Amino acid sequence: MFFLSNPLFFFSVALCDAPQAWQFGFQDPASPIAQGIQDLHNDICFFMIVVLVFVVWMLLRTLWHFHWTKNPVPSKIIHGTFLEIVWTITPSFILMIIAVPSFALLYSMDEIVDPSLTLKVIGHQWYWTYEYSDYSLSDDGSIVFDSYMIPEDDLELGQLRLLEVDNRVVLPVHTHIRIIITAADVLHSWAVPALGVKCDAVPGRLNQTSVFLKREGVFYGQCSEICGANHGFMPIVVEGVQLDDYLHWVSNKLEDI
Repeated sequence: MFFLSNPLFFFSVALCDAPQAWQFGFQDPASPIAQGIQDLHNDICFFMIVVLVFVVWMLLRTLWHFHWTKNPVPSKIIHGTFLEIVWTITPSFILMIIAVPSFALLYSMDEIVDPSLTLKVIGHQWYWTYEYSDYSLSDDGSIVFDSYMIPEDDLELGQLRLLEVDNRVVLPVHTHIRIIITAADVLHSWAVPALGVKCDAVPGRLNQTSVFLKREGVFYGQCSEICGANHGFMPIVVEGVQLDDYLHWVSNKLEDI
């Protein structure tokens, strides 16, 4: 009840792209890929509703007209060439319409534009390690830090339970970013719904994805691959900032090395 009576709590949550209680639908998209995923979902839902209404109408019509009180003698029709052609071609046509935007989205997700920044993500049991290697001349000079979930007892006012971390990933907006993902022990999955990113972290393998932040904000995600006892306690927090603020953050990190 303390959080419910404090307006600062709602103000802080409103600025974050995080799941909310009884939420229905997606989080607000913060990248072109996330926007494309939601648009494709809405398009498919349209066809789904049309098919559902038609099937329910046909079922109710059949139950009404072929009830035993209205039609005591069952029909002897066992084959209809025209009907079979229609119910084969129509679903195929619908699937082809759905395939066009889905393939376009799939190829756009695999396309890697010449990145301005590379972020390496390493999954551990049970935390994440992030490495910015573009700003170093040697392995010892890289910006590397671990990101652990903040325990519930250490949360401050406005912070989200099971979602806050001690070290956030800071990325610039309006910048093409390449993300390389791997794991040090078992399978993990780096997923941030508002960014439309969900990529498996596989030990001994480098998976690659890209992201382009369209706006500033704090974007929350979680490990989406069951990885052991504390699987639910390794959240992801990405903070999108302006380029000047990002460069200032990088400068401070380099000074701390």
